[in-house]
Amino acid sequence: MRVAAIQLTAGADIGANLAQALAAVRAAAADGAQLVVLPEKWLAIGGATALRPAAQLLDGPVVGQLQALAAELGIDLIAGSIPEAADPGDADQRLRNTSLHLTPAGEVAAAYRKVHLFDADVAGVRYRESDAERPGDHPVTATLADPFWVAGLTICFDLRFPGLYGALASAGATLLTIPAAFTLATTRAHWEVLVRARAIEHGAYVIAANQSGTHADGTASGGQSLIVSPWGEVLAAAPEKGAATIVADLDPAAVAHAREALPTAALARPEAYQARPVPFD
Repeated sequence: MRVAAIQLTAGADIGANLAQALAAVRAAAADGAQLVVLPEKWLAIGGATALRPAAQLLDGPVVGQLQALAAELGIDLIAGSIPEAADPGDADQRLRNTSLHLTPAGEVAAAYRKVHLFDADVAGVRYRESDAERPGDHPVTATLADPFWVAGLTICFDLRFPGLYGALASAGATLLTIPAAFTLATTRAHWEVLVRARAIEHGAYVIAANQSGTHADGTASGGQSLIVSPWGEVLAAAPEKGAATIVADLDPAAVAHAREALPTAALARPEAYQARPVPFD
C-alpha cells in the first residue's frame, strides 16, 4: 500500500488552509497514494480565538468536503485533526481535537478525540490546550480498504504516552498515524526518536505528518514529517521547513517479520508491572 504524509503550515485564513490541504491530498493521490495523512490542526491552529471560527460538527461542511474528496479519489484519508464543535446541549462547550478516517466510499468510519492535551511550557512559551479543548477518553482504530491495515489513530502529544500505542497494538493496529503540530524545539530534540520508538515497540508502520513553519500566533512547528518501518527504519522524511508530501510503500511482510523476530506482545507480562516494586533486603 502506498501512503503519503502531508506537511504544511496553517495560517490565519481558514479558507486558504482548507484549499491547500485539499490540493495536497489530491496531489498525493495522483502520485498513487492509497492512504493520505494530514497534520494536526491543518484547518486552524492556536487558541480558542483561532479555533472556534473553524469548529465543525461531524456532519458539517468541511467534513462533507473531505468525504467527497476521499470518495472522488477512492482513497483512505486520515484527515489530520480538526476542531470539533461540542453538541449544543453539552455542559462542557470546549472543542475536541478530532482525527477522522474517511473511507474510499466517502464515509466517516472513525473519529478519535485526542486523549492527551498539550499543557506544557516549552522554549519560553506556555501552551494550554485544555483552556479551549477537552480530552477524549478512549483509543480508536480504523480498518482501511485492505483489511490487513488497521490504523491506530493518535494525535501529536499522544506520542509521549506509550501506553496508548500499546492499547492500539493490542487492538490489532498494524500502522500508527500521528498527525502533529510538534513545536520547533521539541521536533528538533525529540520527534524522530519518539516516532521511531513507537514503530519499534509495536512492530508497526508509523506515518507522522507534522506541521512546519511559523503560525499566525507566533508559535512555530518543526516539520520533519516521517514514515517509519516496523523495524524503525526511516523510509521517508520531509525537511524542517516548508510544505512537503512524503511517500512510501508499505509491505505487510515487514510487519510480520518484525513481530516474529521480536514477539514483544506475546512475551509481555502486564501482571508483573502491576506489582509494587520490592526493595532488596
